[in-house]
Amino acid sequence: MSSYRWVICAMLFFATTINYLDRQVLSLTWPSFIGPEFHWTNENYGDITAWFSIFYALCMLFAGRLVDWLDTKKGFLWAIGIWSIGACLHAFCGIATSGIVAGEWLTGFEGARDILSHVENGALITSVSVTLFICARLVLALGEAGNFPAAIKATAEYFPKKDRAFSTSIFNSGATIGAMIAPACILYIAAAWGWEASFIIIGLLGFIWMGFWVFLYKKPEVNPKVNRAELTYILQDKDPGVGENAADGTPAGPAKKISFLDCFKFKQTWAFAVGKFMTDGVWWFYLFWMPKYLESVYNLKGTDQVLPLTVLYTVVMLSIIGGWLPSYFIDKKKMNPYAGRMKAMLIFAFFPLLALLAQPFGSYSYWLPVVIIGIAGAAHQAWSANIFSTVGDMFPKSTIATITGIGGMAGGLGSFIIQKGAGTLFDFSGKTGMLFMGFKGEEAGYFIIFSICAVSYLIGWCIMKSLVPRYRPIVLT
Repeated sequence: MSSYRWVICAMLFFATTINYLDRQVLSLTWPSFIGPEFHWTNENYGDITAWFSIFYALCMLFAGRLVDWLDTKKGFLWAIGIWSIGACLHAFCGIATSGIVAGEWLTGFEGARDILSHVENGALITSVSVTLFICARLVLALGEAGNFPAAIKATAEYFPKKDRAFSTSIFNSGATIGAMIAPACILYIAAAWGWEASFIIIGLLGFIWMGFWVFLYKKPEVNPKVNRAELTYILQDKDPGVGENAADGTPAGPAKKISFLDCFKFKQTWAFAVGKFMTDGVWWFYLFWMPKYLESVYNLKGTDQVLPLTVLYTVVMLSIIGGWLPSYFIDKKKMNPYAGRMKAMLIFAFFPLLALLAQPFGSYSYWLPVVIIGIAGAAHQAWSANIFSTVGDMFPKSTIATITGIGGMAGGLGSFIIQKGAGTLFDFSGKTGMLFMGFKGEEAGYFIIFSICAVSYLIGWCIMKSLVPRYRPIVLT
């Protein structure tokens, strides 16, 4: 049996890695480089990430449907092409700000920085720069919204159900790898050549990936690199959809699809959406705010953050067990895929509770919250790999990207709430010296958000289980 499905899994892994590298550039560069230049506060940064989240949510609602319409290959090309352009656009926000504020357009990155340093109206610089970064962030969100619907659809096309959680955990670990290598790459690039260079260099990686994808991806039924034995293995499940290819690769007629509005009639859709709403914002909070947390609470700035952030995301790599555990329940305990995944997700939902201890233990050493948040992040990624796989368990392949997009929209809405709330809370707690549970100022704000993050998974799991208590695949007739 050939093993070409793992080549596709590797491509999905690299796409997700690039996705999170692009997403991380702003969170790593704003505390020490961008923020001082444009006079940003926590609330300003919170507004940028919140608008990214809400636009990402809206785009996810339609990105999945678009991927189902364009199909996997074209859909992924459009997605990564758009988000790579959006990533590069961030680099030119400084020049555009100097043009709008001071009327100086024909200048380089250093020239724009010098011009802005002599402008007395700091509030105008802040307002204009925040608006421009939001616009660049919206383009990034438009493209990035297509990544997971396309990746989940490709996984469903190339892997049987029993392997999907494991393959999803592999490509989903690209998020962790991207976050892990980002501090070393991005902070040193920003220190050496300016923050603008970090956006451009990282953004160009997406165009390189597109060149490989064009030649490597074909559906398994028509891919000459996939032999008969591997095709039989890939298509071993009887898909609940009508018209899917048979196990021997013979087309059974055009696949029936669920209309966009009809998707919302199923409890399975709402269960997936609730699970994403409750938990996606937690991961994005860790991703977007940990650099600022290390600076505000522990006075670690710039390249001083490289080692702790690298250690944090190295710990997150423990999430690879997220793909193995449900396979153990399915293969060894003979549970159905949904039951096995839900049991694994319940186990993973307890680990984020450790985030309740992050701030208290931080009084001893910043390494303790770094490790604790790393464990919480690992639990999230393990949870994420399995909640994505529940879509393939329940829905026909022709609708997987659409349902993934709906769940992504819900996750983006949850992230909008936590990003906006965090920025406002941190500025308020810092200015007022707020006291909460023995913590003062911004530390109190972080303790509150960490506490919310800690309990979100158990709440999400309980709601999902109440909506879909047992395995109920959607059957099209």
